Amino acid sequence: MVKVVEEAAMPSFGTPSHIDLSVTDAEASARWYCEVLGLQRMRRADLGNRIMIVLRHEPTGLVIGLNEHSVVPVPRFDDRSVGLDHIGFSVAERADLDAWQKELAARNVVHSPAEDTANGAALVFRDPDNIQLEFWWTRRANV
Repeated sequence: MVKVVEEAAMPSFGTPSHIDLSVTDAEASARWYCEVLGLQRMRRADLGNRIMIVLRHEPTGLVIGLNEHSVVPVPRFDDRSVGLDHIGFSVAERADLDAWQKELAARNVVHSPAEDTANGAALVFRDPDNIQLEFWWTRRANV
């Protein structure tokens, strides 16, 4: 007789609750994220080895922590290094990318044009530390 071993179901998890980024100037980055993306400042913590400012995107509940470390081994973000490549924020409609393109231009934020692909469209921009951010619209499959 062969004994059947049942595999346990893989644990589940949800969407990201927070993103922590290392920045060169926490106060300047906090202003940028609040002005450009509409995040709300929650708190600042002055810790022994870093300053951390916590921001929140009210519509989604996403929390972004900005960490200014006292020792910085690399002065500027480079998405070609091992680690984070970019952060993508979803938008509901393709037209939202065009609206964001106008908003970023009005705020003098350097950005790509909204570019269509087979799977959707992207609008790429960077924060003050060169961290790549993206607004992404997913194309609905033709049913």
